[in-house]
Amino acid sequence: MARVLVVDDQPDFRRATIRLLERAGHTVTEAADGAEGLRQIAAHPTDLVVTDLFMPDMDGLEFMRELARRRPGTRVIAVSGGGAMDAASILEVASALGAVRTLAKPVDPTAFLALVQEVLGADAG
Repeated sequence: MARVLVVDDQPDFRRATIRLLERAGHTVTEAADGAEGLRQIAAHPTDLVVTDLFMPDMDGLEFMRELARRRPGTRVIAVSGGGAMDAASILEVASALGAVRTLAKPVDPTAFLALVQEVLGADAG
């Protein structure tokens, strides 16, 4: 299975996502914001990043830009419940910055796992 990094400032979402991914057989690391996510990426090889877009300190868009600079080709699924912008608009920006897929919160667990498998492709098994 794959190594996945979950970056989200909401502990409940992070825990639920980690639990879901671990039950599917993935190894998961976590970060509460983009800066911590970059430290995790430096310390742990990662096949996939699942990142929120609205976070304090370093938001998901800033994180994605820096991730692309430091680890080009890292696959990213961006998730957002909106915020100052509606979710659809911010997710479009994330796609333009390189997110291979985007999801609006709340995330359906079955659809999310199917998306993870799709993004990981042959690497997942």
